[in-house]
Amino acid sequence: MPEEKSENILYGIPGSPGVSHGAAFRFLHGDVEVPHYQVGESEQVSEIERFKDALLTTREQIAEIRKAVSKNLGEKEAGIFDAHLLVLEDKALISDIEKDIKQTGDNIEQCVYRVTNRYHDYFNQLEDEYLRERASDLKDISKRLLGNLVGETASGTAFLGEPRILVSEDLSPSDTASLDRSKILGIATDTGGRTSHAVIMARASGVPAVVGLRGLTEKLTEGDSILIDGFEGLAIINPTNTTLFRYGKVGLRRKKINDLLKNEALLPAQTKDGVTLNFLANADSPDEVRSGIENGCKGVGLFRTESIFLKKNQIPSEDQQFEDYREIVSAASGKPTTIRTLDLGGDKILDSIGREKEENPFMGFRAIRYCLRNPSIFLDQLRAILRVSSFGKVKIMFPMISGVGEIVRAKEFLFTAKRQLTEKNITFDKDIEVGCMIETPSAVTICDMLADEVDFFSVGTNDLVQYLLAVDRINNQISYLYEPHHPAVIRALMHIFEVSKQKEVGVTLCGEIAGDPHFLPLLIGLGLDTFSATGTLLPELKFFGRRFTSEDARTLKDRILKMRKPSEIKVYLKNFYDDRVSELMN
Repeated sequence: MPEEKSENILYGIPGSPGVSHGAAFRFLHGDVEVPHYQVGESEQVSEIERFKDALLTTREQIAEIRKAVSKNLGEKEAGIFDAHLLVLEDKALISDIEKDIKQTGDNIEQCVYRVTNRYHDYFNQLEDEYLRERASDLKDISKRLLGNLVGETASGTAFLGEPRILVSEDLSPSDTASLDRSKILGIATDTGGRTSHAVIMARASGVPAVVGLRGLTEKLTEGDSILIDGFEGLAIINPTNTTLFRYGKVGLRRKKINDLLKNEALLPAQTKDGVTLNFLANADSPDEVRSGIENGCKGVGLFRTESIFLKKNQIPSEDQQFEDYREIVSAASGKPTTIRTLDLGGDKILDSIGREKEENPFMGFRAIRYCLRNPSIFLDQLRAILRVSSFGKVKIMFPMISGVGEIVRAKEFLFTAKRQLTEKNITFDKDIEVGCMIETPSAVTICDMLADEVDFFSVGTNDLVQYLLAVDRINNQISYLYEPHHPAVIRALMHIFEVSKQKEVGVTLCGEIAGDPHFLPLLIGLGLDTFSATGTLLPELKFFGRRFTSEDARTLKDRILKMRKPSEIKVYLKNFYDDRVSELMN
């Protein structure tokens, strides 16, 4: 009888609420660590058999990925994997790897690594563009093949047959764009903070997530199960029956909460004394828009267009973007849709752009800065957004604005796009509303000037917090300093809301704190009434909003503004929430 594995508890950062238990799936997106040892002559046959088995497994994985991409993105995008399959059938490459093991006596992983690197270097030096692209295909295939040989999976789509808990060092935006979210029970990562892409994806998918679990991937072994607690920020490897029983009670409590949310789902979004609250949805896809509509949102407050670029891993044409945006507007079912222009850069990197590595990408060549320097790409996107404005109420929003000059230049491009469409007799909303993101300290300081140039503001707290506090929000070493409860953040928000009221410019908050019910009374007290959050979070926001009055919110705000420590503010907000909700859960 096999020895029972011992329970191991790790502590991290709560990302997305909920509890989930299942088999662990290790998602690897870095280089595979290649073992190196000698094998005897009698073992070489079995090593070659291992190699052939890994080739077969890799072919099956690529075929499955190709099928999924063809279904989700189209046959053209899926065609790139045909080259991957050809590499796996290259007789010269396979023969050279088998010869290498006989000549060197090294294990098969080392032979695959050495021979594929030799091929890669050769193709990469050729002038022929097609052959240079084949070098990139070879690198991807080599990594996947090595992952299968060492017993680990290097792709998030290889487990499509069975839902699991996804475990990774971290998840990049391109990683999250390629995952089949319906097959993910939960997410646990070594690194990351409350605004990491793993967390954003988990909340959008309604699955639990815990991040910042240092050393988690190193502690997992083949066949491990894992339980993640997105409320407390725990990951438990191989939980005991006693632990599972205790968490079963947590599941029952959560079901009671969900039943309460469902019972009030159709009630108006308002405070206890009847003040109207406007809840919009953040979205990366039509499914997320539909989720927001189902949960009672009044429209889409933020559609992140870079999600389309990242999924395709290339710059889509104007017509391709038009079709994607039209699907978003259609999913919104006649409700307003705010489309943010391209926000690449920072941690959202598109391989096909081929940009140089930046020392400080979050404050580098990204978002509106990239668009203004790439007129053809920017104009393609603006025309696509304008064209789709004929199919519903659409607004345009520019990200990472730091000065009036950027807004003026962006609007000049918009004027050019309008003129180009007019010349072709293509219809669009000539009075389309234009807004900008407030997510830099400079934008906060001059928001009164920016108000003269736009119809609305959208406050992006994820970046605003990191810029105000000089904290890289994806740096695991200092993630504890990323603190949205900081008095500086609260004062900045108060200033933005006051200016928007004075200037009669609409304002929405679309960062992650917009979906945190603990923040809701404070934001209302500061004067905000429009929130844009992941659709799955809207029911709880509506539910909690009905548990306090607008006067309660103003009183809370006055108390908070006198506090100096983020920890003190955090505890006060949590207690306010618990006082009004906990008794309903007993």
